[in-house]
Amino acid sequence: MEEEVPSYTLSEAIAEAKRCLKCKVPQCRTGCPIENDIPAFNAALSQGNIGEAYSIITLRSNLPAVCGRVCPHENQCEGHCIMNKAKKPPINIGRIERFIADFEADYQLTKLKKVLKTQGKVAVIGSGPAGIACAGDLIKKGYEVTVFERDKDLGGVLMFGIPAFRLPKSVVRREMERLQTLGVTFETGVTYGKDISLESLKADGYDAVFWGIGAGVTKKVGVPGEDAPGAVEALDFLHKAREFEEGTLERSAVPVSDGDTVVVIGAGNVAMDACRMAVRMGAKHVIDCYRRTIEFMRAAHAEYDGAVKDGVEFRWEHVPVAFELKNGKVCGLRAKTPEGEVVVPANKVIAAIGSGPD
Repeated sequence: MEEEVPSYTLSEAIAEAKRCLKCKVPQCRTGCPIENDIPAFNAALSQGNIGEAYSIITLRSNLPAVCGRVCPHENQCEGHCIMNKAKKPPINIGRIERFIADFEADYQLTKLKKVLKTQGKVAVIGSGPAGIACAGDLIKKGYEVTVFERDKDLGGVLMFGIPAFRLPKSVVRREMERLQTLGVTFETGVTYGKDISLESLKADGYDAVFWGIGAGVTKKVGVPGEDAPGAVEALDFLHKAREFEEGTLERSAVPVSDGDTVVVIGAGNVAMDACRMAVRMGAKHVIDCYRRTIEFMRAAHAEYDGAVKDGVEFRWEHVPVAFELKNGKVCGLRAKTPEGEVVVPANKVIAAIGSGPD
């Protein structure tokens, strides 16, 4: 599946970096959860020093190619950019970060060096973004790190929860290979609580354990009928759709089929991903139902715009009351609206109202 947002060319990236005002008190850093030195890597890029720019980013981030694509920039760094106050487009920090990371990977500007492992031995449970960020930090500080992953693929939600048109799986695998080059060991197909335990890890000489198990279980809507055939969990759908794209799962195992009418409950980024992936899986009509108005939508506006472009219909102030059933199968979503109760017809209803740990 082709990546939706194209990469910058070198000239485009440098031109965008030159727009940065190098503020004395950079609000973009305030908006960044890890306080990445955005003005510094913009300055380096604007002078053509891409290796230096990459070094600045990786002082704080182990996943610049990923963060550059999927971080909610409009609510964080770009949302705090001073350009917004001047009614000008903010610096496109995400695409700049992505360009720097991809350019470095393509031309291998920096030579990765293994650090002598003298500080101790750490087990990391889970290879999602938390686990691999932790592993990256620890390996650089001289710890021996092993990441245990229960799936056959590494990456967690980066691999199975984000569609390839937003985050190509080749990028995720490239980041994993980078960590392996630094010395991180990965063991797949290992389930904590079944194959390993805290006691067994201690017996194997691990000094510390980090749990990065993520939030891979979709929350229940809490209304009648949500366990009937035709009711779908968003993360399960996205996972299976990704496996089908990778050629490791039969098409019939993906819970959205050609010609389906699909209702998605929720208005976060996962809901947008579910809507857009349903379109790509051949659904003839996709309707997003959200209990509040668009002003309270949690999804990035860029994701919402993409869903609208894909033909997704949005119905606001639709509070789920029940999954409507016919002959024991889902035939729609019953919702409460300001005008009263309505039934939105559908043969598949996907819940995307948040998730929690397994």
